[in-house]
Amino acid sequence: MAAATSYSIQPKSISAKITHLQHQSNSHSSITSLSFSSQLEPVSIKSLSATRQLHLQRVGAVVRAEINSGAMEVDISLSPRVNSVKPSKTVAITDQATALVQAGVPVIRLAAGEPDFDTPAAIAEAGVNAIREGYTRYTPNAGTLELRTAICHKLKEENGISYTPDQILVSNGAKQSIVQAVLVVCSPGDEVIIPAPFWVSYPEMARLADATPVIIPTSISDNFLLDPKVLESKLTEKSRLLILCSPSNPTGSVYPRKLLEEIAEIVARHPRLLVMSDEIYEHIIYAPATHTSFASLPGMWDRTLTVNGFSKAFAMTGWRLGYIAGPKHFVAACGKIQSQTTSGASSISQKGGVAALGLGYAGGEAISVMVKAFRERRDFLVKSFGELDGVKISEPQGAFYLFLDFSSYYGSKVDGFGVIDGSESLCRYLLDEAQVAVVPGDAFGDDTCIRISYAASLATLKSAVEKIKGALLSLKPAVLV
Repeated sequence: MAAATSYSIQPKSISAKITHLQHQSNSHSSITSLSFSSQLEPVSIKSLSATRQLHLQRVGAVVRAEINSGAMEVDISLSPRVNSVKPSKTVAITDQATALVQAGVPVIRLAAGEPDFDTPAAIAEAGVNAIREGYTRYTPNAGTLELRTAICHKLKEENGISYTPDQILVSNGAKQSIVQAVLVVCSPGDEVIIPAPFWVSYPEMARLADATPVIIPTSISDNFLLDPKVLESKLTEKSRLLILCSPSNPTGSVYPRKLLEEIAEIVARHPRLLVMSDEIYEHIIYAPATHTSFASLPGMWDRTLTVNGFSKAFAMTGWRLGYIAGPKHFVAACGKIQSQTTSGASSISQKGGVAALGLGYAGGEAISVMVKAFRERRDFLVKSFGELDGVKISEPQGAFYLFLDFSSYYGSKVDGFGVIDGSESLCRYLLDEAQVAVVPGDAFGDDTCIRISYAASLATLKSAVEKIKGALLSLKPAVLV
């Protein structure tokens, strides 16, 4: 594990650091306050040295074409479909934090959703060998037969679901698998049922398909798990797709089998309703919690599109490799979209995927070591934040996120900052005062919380907690819980 990094800063605050940088430059750029707008506005850096220039500019200027020495405005309007989609706030925050680090501000980044571990050596070596051996050409659109056969074996042995290779589609990441499936099964006006808190992309994918996202709130007191009775009350003739994510991003909640069986009974009573089961965090789970694939439940195979991939459990985020398994009719339709957009996934990544599935049951020792480290980090954070007044915690059973309710601090006033009026302003305050980047809960459909990723070393997390606690000393919970 990487050694701890010192995060001391002189001058202490980001504002002071920026002022310090300003005096070192002759630039006349205007200063802009830190913002978590999902459009990447310039961050709070007045000016930097030539080697630290930040090129974060907003697209929106009118483009002009010179025709016969005259200027003509070009129509730069965008389609209503694209305008209905919000940019990813998690990506925006991660990029802003990265920009600050590049500017010399030592921000601790706990916003990104990727493991901090290197890809296991056996997988990396398989990728290197693929390049050396000339395995660098196009593969079949659906993925290599070798990889799809290995996926079928994994799903049978680990998940209790039987598929044939023509019922598997390998894509450039699980995100592509999901959006293609949403586009395939949803028609304009259909409803996509999404429990909140949710992964930020689910509602936007529904909008891309001209479908309507129907958000069903859950409660921290229920560990953010969907109440079957509430689900049934929200279903209509327009309900087409229910999206479940277990273990969950952003909450780390894991659906127990009994609860999934209750949900399956409701699904069975609605002929049009399909289920998207996002199982990308399947192997990052903490005993005694166990994972259940929705398609393995009685009567649900025909109704379920199972999505998984290699990014999280195998620390392969940059390899961009995911897959969907389901009835051939739906999977083939997803393949049509893929064939006309990206075509197949990287040949090199697919060799890495075969190696990953060859590590053993649930990833073998390489993955168990990662999970053990994640659990140690989770336990530390739960204990540390449990010591703070006014903070509500649902202990995550999987993934590597903590979704904390800080709403008792809302309404606090901070000299030189203003009022903490929600999750976004709290996260801006923590970035400015503590130099820690976390994600506001409103991005996930729950403004009472913030998401902290513990995909960072324990030493880094200890430093982050110390800084967050120090920043919160200036705040007093408006409502004690």
